[in-house]
Amino acid sequence: MMVQDPVCLMQFSPREAKTTAEYEGKLYYFCSPSCRNTFLSQPALYQNKVTSMHLTVGVMGSAGNEAAADVKEKSMILGQSIAQRGFVLITGACPGLPYECARGAKQAGGLSIGVSPALSLDEHIHKYRSPADVYDVLVYTGSGLMGREVTNIRSSDMVVILGGRSGTLGEFAIAFDEGKLIGVLQGSGGIADQIQDLVASFQKDSGARLVYSADPLKLIDEMAKLYTERHYQRPSCFCDEIPAGAG
Repeated sequence: MMVQDPVCLMQFSPREAKTTAEYEGKLYYFCSPSCRNTFLSQPALYQNKVTSMHLTVGVMGSAGNEAAADVKEKSMILGQSIAQRGFVLITGACPGLPYECARGAKQAGGLSIGVSPALSLDEHIHKYRSPADVYDVLVYTGSGLMGREVTNIRSSDMVVILGGRSGTLGEFAIAFDEGKLIGVLQGSGGIADQIQDLVASFQKDSGARLVYSADPLKLIDEMAKLYTERHYQRPSCFCDEIPAGAG
């Protein structure tokens, strides 16, 4: 896959980009800081000269309804902030905190994708007792509750963990081992409030980068900044290592 600098129109591999910028939720690659600066001075002049994709944020959390009212509110604010940045929200299309997040994204006019464990809408609603009213797209994996976790993580440029129990821990483990950029909403309870200690005990460098914040807006802002400045170079373990001095 080749990308194109929207200013000079040079084509190159994403791993060869010297820098990137995010504008209206889309990621743009540049051959040099000079082209990036030119783009940012007049983005409307250049944004339609190349094809670019929206960044995706996967939100993983508890599907139960036991969360406190303030945590549900934070989940909605998280979804709103993702939508307002122009990012695409991905969840497991389940009830609970991911649903509250999807509700927030919907209210803010964002695009929301649900990765369903089911084979069909009928199975999604009746077998898995999951909602369908806040998603623009439902992807039917037929993989069951555990099987769809890999699809969730690999479809997400960035992953946010909030609350959660054993299922969310499994999603975090996949994201960590695959070198994702992971945000943790502190104070949301469950696994999210234990991750920092868990990571310290791993003594393992998978390439994953973690961002912690109790503020949903600040969390998304910090993750977007880190992704465009550094993590784009190797967004997962399935990318080649960047040669020294590159980027």
